[in-house]
Amino acid sequence: MIPLSILDLIDIVLVAIVLYQLYRLIRGTAALSIFLGIFLVYIFWLVVKALNMELISSMMGQVIGVGVIALIIVFQQEIRRFLLLIGSKYLGKGAFSFEKLFSTGSPVSRTRQISIEEIVRAVESMAESKTGALIVLARRNTLELYTEGGEILNSVISAELLKTIFFRNTPLHDGAVIIEEGKILSARCVLPVNDNPNLPPRFGMRHRAALGISEQTDALVIVVSEERGKISLVDKGEITENIKPNDLRQLLSVELI
Repeated sequence: MIPLSILDLIDIVLVAIVLYQLYRLIRGTAALSIFLGIFLVYIFWLVVKALNMELISSMMGQVIGVGVIALIIVFQQEIRRFLLLIGSKYLGKGAFSFEKLFSTGSPVSRTRQISIEEIVRAVESMAESKTGALIVLARRNTLELYTEGGEILNSVISAELLKTIFFRNTPLHDGAVIIEEGKILSARCVLPVNDNPNLPPRFGMRHRAALGISEQTDALVIVVSEERGKISLVDKGEITENIKPNDLRQLLSVELI
């Protein structure tokens, strides 16, 4: 009988948690197929090693040894998302933070409430006119990395400015607006795109970009469909469609304040 200690059980549980989190990050992407292929190759190597097939075992052992570096290269985005997920989960709103400890609450909440109202007004107007929009709202993770190549604005949030940015004939309408720390940080930003081949055809590049940024950061993303004039909210890689302005106002108030 194989001895099984408490540490062995903890070890098994931890490995299961890591594998499950890894699966959550790569499901629906091409990385899942790559991961399954590598896993099958690894199982085959264990089998030939157990059968004492020295030549092929030695060859595959060398490949797998170098394969660790290849894995880091292939899965660099997934590894980054995994680390961001850990940081967002344990340093998020529900955990201890110095901001909560030293913040008085009311002035910041009041400012954010005004900003939310301006955002909702702009989104409602753009939905009515079927003006496509992509608005990224930063939470704990900074989004300065994604402002590269965009136009830095550092402007006060206003409904009129947001509508002007996304107006079809303006040079800034193509791309995303990033809002951070109560300001419009940048416009015409290029975001990472989700490459899930199983997304419904109604989701265009704006929705894919919203999914991409929400999977790599803890940002909240608002999408206005140019074709349908519908409002969607994307959070942690999940899309909530056909949101009414009042519902959007309530959701933003809960998530951002």
